[in-house]
Amino acid sequence: MEEDRHSPTELAHLVKALLERHRHSGTMKQVDQPPDGERRNIHWVASKDFTVEVGKKQIGEYIQTWEMQRSWLHSVDFLCSTEEEHHTFYHYRARFSSPSPREPIQGTASVYFTMDISKVKPQTLPVEVLFVVESGRLVHTPGRTRFREKWLADVIESKTLLRRAMDL
Repeated sequence: MEEDRHSPTELAHLVKALLERHRHSGTMKQVDQPPDGERRNIHWVASKDFTVEVGKKQIGEYIQTWEMQRSWLHSVDFLCSTEEEHHTFYHYRARFSSPSPREPIQGTASVYFTMDISKVKPQTLPVEVLFVVESGRLVHTPGRTRFREKWLADVIESKTLLRRAMDL
């Protein structure tokens, strides 16, 4: 039941959200820092200094800011890049599992990240980053979303229930 390929649905959803953000950037006021100060973020690399490996490393650094139990293990993979007229999007998947001595082999939950490198904005600006949890529709922005460990557990639980239902 586990899928090894990336999800075109999640990636397309992130690209659409980024393009919508740019279309409405002149009419929407952006807030740089969340008012409650609870959400953590990192300093994302400037577009001019971006590489696929730097993107992968920074996603790992950002994940380290999430409040999660130490039992969660993860890996980050670069999936692909896509080109639009004024943007290049770099897509990554962070795959999570929480093995235990009682259940060393468990399901996985993925979080998909897209990094936007603008071809028209100053290259000194940081890359824009959005992410979505597997099977989710809600698009999250680092520094504006407080990641919930429960989201990963819910994905794994849903897959487990589906697997059991199919085995009946």
